[in-house]
Amino acid sequence: MSCWVKFWGVRGSIPCPSPDHVIYGGNTSCVEVHLDGRHVVFDAGTGLRLLGRSFLDRGVSAATLLMTHTHWDHIIGFPFFAPAYRPDFSLTVMAGHVADNGGIRALFSTHMSDPMFPVPLEAMNARMAFRDFKPRDGFALDPAVRVTTTPLNHPNGATGYRLDYAGLSICYVTDTEHVPGAPDENVLSLIAEADLVIYDSTYTDEEFPAKLGWGHSTWCEGMRLCRAARARRLVVFHHDPDHDDAFMGCLEDEIRRACPEALVARDGMGVTLRP
Repeated sequence: MSCWVKFWGVRGSIPCPSPDHVIYGGNTSCVEVHLDGRHVVFDAGTGLRLLGRSFLDRGVSAATLLMTHTHWDHIIGFPFFAPAYRPDFSLTVMAGHVADNGGIRALFSTHMSDPMFPVPLEAMNARMAFRDFKPRDGFALDPAVRVTTTPLNHPNGATGYRLDYAGLSICYVTDTEHVPGAPDENVLSLIAEADLVIYDSTYTDEEFPAKLGWGHSTWCEGMRLCRAARARRLVVFHHDPDHDDAFMGCLEDEIRRACPEALVARDGMGVTLRP
């Protein structure tokens, strides 16, 4: 069995290509999940460009892209995803928050239209399918990979995902804002006894009160949720752009003391999963 996760973009809100964002990375949200030759991708931030180059190097010919939502930092890499311009590549794009707002294909088409971008969606020669669903819908990517979804608390809506395969479960929960003292029942149900939970940890608990309504959460809340749901491992993800390497290093030390099994996501980091 070959099951692993690789982080191609771990930053939130805006890319940070600066000397102060080297260790943890400056690319925005993009996570690859490899399940015995199947390729599932969460979000299309700037990390998607690097993933596309890796797909070409590895000869990957098909993938499924699951979108949490369509704010800029989560879609900006899509026009630079090189495999999408190749007729020998197959790509399925799915989203659960825009079925009543024109659908995911229309939104990507608008994103790649004049005057915002010079190359239209139609220039992508890959075999592409765009599919919309409603939050809480469940579906199978194939007979072996089951997807569970839930709505998240984020401006304009967002979707959380759980992949179940061969006794392993991977959850991707970003962007979402918690209510202090009231654990999100949607998230708790989604991540119950999961092997890996990638969670929106944009702020610290100390920063959070000043950011109410912005649609993000904290690593402490991720830790609390994982413990309540008996999930095995938390991955701290979607780092604030103002959290440079020095800040993140101190934060990682604090996280390790509070939750030794947790990981702090970095661009290029890989995690292997075993039953």
